Amino acid sequence: MNKVLCAFLLAVSFSFAAQDSNTADCLIIEEENSIICKYSSRRKSYERSVKMFWINPKEELSREKEVLIPAGHGSVYDFRYKEGRIKGLWTFKVMDQNEEFLTTFEIK
Repeated sequence: MNKVLCAFLLAVSFSFAAQDSNTADCLIIEEENSIICKYSSRRKSYERSVKMFWINPKEELSREKEVLIPAGHGSVYDFRYKEGRIKGLWTFKVMDQNEEFLTTFEIK
């Protein structure tokens, strides 16, 4: 499982490496029972923290996590298991300084 997850994260990282703008994106991997969400941003010369929010289909906060982006880095990930999550449309939100970035995904 770890080898598959690492290979996937590496592939996703390269696919987003050329982006010029900040984005949030999530991917459900059924065979791994996992949800991986990534926030990509422009690289900065200083470290900064961002807040990640997982909002369930009932619009309730399921998880809040603060993550440090080291100087020179441009992305952070958060991982959760799919099993046991409420079915429906979820929102993954990231607050980076005063900017908000959103994406949605559906658990069926």
